This record gives sequence, structure tokens and C-alpha cells, in this order.
Amino acid sequence: MSYTIRPLVAEDEPLLWEMLYHAAHMAEDGVTSADAAKTHPFLAKYVQGWGRAGDLGVAAIESVGGRAIGVAWVRHFTGVEKNYSVVDETVPELAIAVLPGYTDQGIGTRLLRRLLDAARSLYPAIVLSVRADNPARRLYERVGFVAVDEITNRVGGTSLVMKVDLLR
Repeated sequence: MSYTIRPLVAEDEPLLWEMLYHAAHMAEDGVTSADAAKTHPFLAKYVQGWGRAGDLGVAAIESVGGRAIGVAWVRHFTGVEKNYSVVDETVPELAIAVLPGYTDQGIGTRLLRRLLDAARSLYPAIVLSVRADNPARRLYERVGFVAVDEITNRVGGTSLVMKVDLLR
């Protein structure tokens, strides 16, 4: 399959809502529509008003048809928006999703590496949370993320807070 990777822009907010649905595994939680992310108090902040200062992301776009098949983005949270007390306020949070049917083809790896390269000049580190049993954890570890905390996630399961240092 052929695709390109391009930066995200403010006009990509509708795309990010769809991808947030996949990134948060909302279908596994019984949610049937990406619209539910827009009203979810924990999730909406990852997309709402996309394009603010510090927002950074990339999208994988199919060469034929122009469909977005994956997205990785970071957003900086402070104060009450911030999720993880073990992480400094200078560190943004990562969200990433590859559409079902496109996983296990290296798309997530390419997106993540491109995003990390772009983020090095802006941020000292990046943090994410991943469900403990999610196979994507291996991808995060391969690119340098390490577990810094274990939390109860929004659906009552266990997630790991993982961080990658970008200053090398």
C-alpha cells in the first residue's frame, strides 16, 4: 500500500475526532459513534479546538483516494487539564490511531517516528497512556517509551503511563 505522511492542520479537527474514537478504543467500550468522543469529559480535550499553540501531529494519507488511515498527535495540557501527576507540565500527551484493517503494516511506527522527530525541537519529552494488555505497548517500547506509572484508566482497567525523553 502506498501512502504519504503530512503534518496536521487546524482543518483536520473532524479527522481527529474520528481517530480519537479509535485511539481510545471506544468501540471496545460499547460506544458506536465517534461523536461520543466530543462529549466525553476525559477525551474531548485531546481534539477540541485543534490548532492551538503547541499542537503537533501527522497523518498517513493513502496515495490513491486520499483517505486518512492513521494519525499521531501531541497536545500540551497544564493545570486541571493535565492527566499525569508523575509528569512535568512541559511534557505533552500523545494520541495515535491506525484504522482497523491497516494495522501491523508499519504505519503506526512511521507516524510515531515522524512525530517524535518533529517534537524534539519543541518538547523535552512526550507521555502517553496505554492499556496494559494493548499490543501497541511493544511499539512504544521500541521507539524508546518507558513505563513511569500504572493507573486505573477511564473504563476501570489498568493502563501504563509511558514517557520518552527527547533531549539527547
